Amino acid sequence: MTATEANNASETLAERLFEATLGAAELQAVYLGDRLGWYRALADHGPLTSTELADRTATVERYAREWLEHQAVSGYLDVNADSDRRYSLSVEHAAVLLDCDSLLYLTPLARMFVATTTSMPRLLDVYRHGGGVTWESMGPDAREGQALMNRPMYLRQLCQEFLPTIADLHATLTGGAKVADLGMGEGWSSVALALGYPNVEVHGFDVDAASVAAARRHARDNGVDDRVHFSLVDVAGQAHEPGRADTGTYDAVFAFECVHDVPDPVGFLSTARSIGQPGAPVIVVDERTADTFDPEAGKVEQLLYGFSLTCCLPDSLAHPGSVGTGTVMRKSTLESYALAAGFERVDVLPIEHEFLRFYRLG
Repeated sequence: MTATEANNASETLAERLFEATLGAAELQAVYLGDRLGWYRALADHGPLTSTELADRTATVERYAREWLEHQAVSGYLDVNADSDRRYSLSVEHAAVLLDCDSLLYLTPLARMFVATTTSMPRLLDVYRHGGGVTWESMGPDAREGQALMNRPMYLRQLCQEFLPTIADLHATLTGGAKVADLGMGEGWSSVALALGYPNVEVHGFDVDAASVAAARRHARDNGVDDRVHFSLVDVAGQAHEPGRADTGTYDAVFAFECVHDVPDPVGFLSTARSIGQPGAPVIVVDERTADTFDPEAGKVEQLLYGFSLTCCLPDSLAHPGSVGTGTVMRKSTLESYALAAGFERVDVLPIEHEFLRFYRLG
């Protein structure tokens, strides 16, 4: 490499880090606008001055003014040229920042990144000495951010576009089935299954008490709590308990975006296999990674590694004996877990999604 090429490479990386810094600042500002209700007030009552925004949200005008100006220079808000300087949020930007049903809704990413950044001192400690940082200890921002990110896909695509392509599963769910949703988090996958298939009964299981409580609220608010039930259960820990009442009782078993998190994926999948009736579909939905490590894999892989560094891997390693899968779980890794759990094959289903891959275990 010549001196000129080396200098150009240095300048390119410096520019990239500068752009990343701007992005990090934007995420922090989005978090403030989300949590303080500023975006909502602007959408419902704008255009507003800084004083009007502060009054409507019971916040401090000087902070509101600084945030509004930042959002205007960053292109998130529009501002008039008059002396009263009123700010507004466009309908198009509201779809990304406020509409929790929109497939473009990305504000939850800010919650997740704030949660992991807040955990950085603990992350530094476990990176040096071992152990981990649990989802629970990261607080509601991490939990709610994860749930809200997946919510639009579950409610708008899962039962409308994706599952109907699996003919036998779709027929089973349409006719009425008893379904297990393992590692369901705040329960939006379970709620979506019940809304999409009015004859199913869904049993969701998770190890996080706050998630289970939130899931019960969501089921109640959506009118499906008579058919959707949630339990605080360590699924992997039940893998080898003989004579369990739920063995072989489910017509379909799902695990949405959680296998890469669990410390004992073989035990987890063993439970998934044992609780289904013979031949029952076992569907695992997890990250769409490259088949092998590839430095040129692209932005999705970069994002997955980012989540793994600060969230998924530390959570997994917080538990003794964890295999430490991490977010970037490749197809070959899931296959090894599934075969060890007693499955004979793992098929990738022909369902297109930018971030997720759908597997069927049999």
